[in-house]
Amino acid sequence: MNERENIRPEIEAEEEINLLELLRVVVRNLPLIAKITAGAVLLSVLYSLSLKNIYTAKATLLPPQKDSGGGAAALLASMGGGLAGLAGGLGGSADLYLEILKSRSVADAVIKRLDLHTELKSKNADNTRKRLQGLVKFQAGKNGIITITADYKDPAKAALLANTFIDELQKKSLQLNLTKASTERSFLEKRLTVVKQDLKTAEEEMRSFQEKNKTIKADSQAAAAIEGIARLRAEIVSKEVQLAALRNSMTDESSEVSTLLAGISRLKKQLASMSGSGDGGGVIPSVGSAPGIGVEYVRRLRELKTQEALFEQLTKQYELAKISEARDSSSLQVLDDAVAPLRKSKPKRSMIVILATVTAFFGSIFLVFIKEYLAKLSPEDGAIMTDMKDTLKGMLRRKKAI
Repeated sequence: MNERENIRPEIEAEEEINLLELLRVVVRNLPLIAKITAGAVLLSVLYSLSLKNIYTAKATLLPPQKDSGGGAAALLASMGGGLAGLAGGLGGSADLYLEILKSRSVADAVIKRLDLHTELKSKNADNTRKRLQGLVKFQAGKNGIITITADYKDPAKAALLANTFIDELQKKSLQLNLTKASTERSFLEKRLTVVKQDLKTAEEEMRSFQEKNKTIKADSQAAAAIEGIARLRAEIVSKEVQLAALRNSMTDESSEVSTLLAGISRLKKQLASMSGSGDGGGVIPSVGSAPGIGVEYVRRLRELKTQEALFEQLTKQYELAKISEARDSSSLQVLDDAVAPLRKSKPKRSMIVILATVTAFFGSIFLVFIKEYLAKLSPEDGAIMTDMKDTLKGMLRRKKAI
């Protein structure tokens, strides 16, 4: 115990001496530390002053919500199927609009509009796009709001750059909406032309049949059944038209297409049950027992009612498709346009000088400790260091000679 108590003060005294020795080394080399630190401060000040001011302009956007589209969307939704997409545009996904903003077509449009190839002094189009990506950032918040930030040395051009991206995004989204609506309208227009001809044929056949047979009529029960079958067939054909329209832009695995397929299958089963056959094309039992001339009348009446109902459905769809195509503005809402910032965003010159000063100060202290250590090397260690220096010098000479 006594020996341990005697050793502990010696260790503490040695540690105290070592600490004082370290402080002595620092104090002795204060001029060198001060010179290195002052030099770093001077260089960092000169460097920070050489950097050009960068200004950041910010704009915010609100993508269209999923229930957007107003009355047209409500009418289309009431008709069922995928036609609600006609009035809904691109939908309310902020990620979708972010991808459009990052697309090459939008970037090229902005570059051409602002002549950034000359402004940025780029060698080629790819280099211009890369530099543009470094100047503009896009971000979507959890609330769905999209933020566009643009950095530029001129505050007015920073705001112009952000606003130009907004304009090009609106143009591109409008173009995509119109392309989809135009495809739907063109398809419905062609289908409506065929249905008009079929309706005209059915009317002519009914008129000829009535003139030939002195206007023979079925009873009210058969007529009601026929109207029910006509409605079902018209609804089936209408949904098949919707399905064909959706398949122009969607796959069979999408939820809207799957819903339509299930609805068509259900309607066909109802039609088969009402018609009294499994294939959906038979004659209802109450009509099948009527005289041949009555059956023929029922068939012709059923065909006429079907074509009328189908024509009515397609006409509604066609008109709504034209309304959707005629919309001449994007549903994208600009919450805040970018304005020229009054203050620079970077460089942060004071932070650059402070970091350089702190780094130089601690680096100079580390340097004086290394210098002090090398000065106290033993002759053997000194010889090793000399040999290492000679080896390095030889390697450098051989490298220069090569």
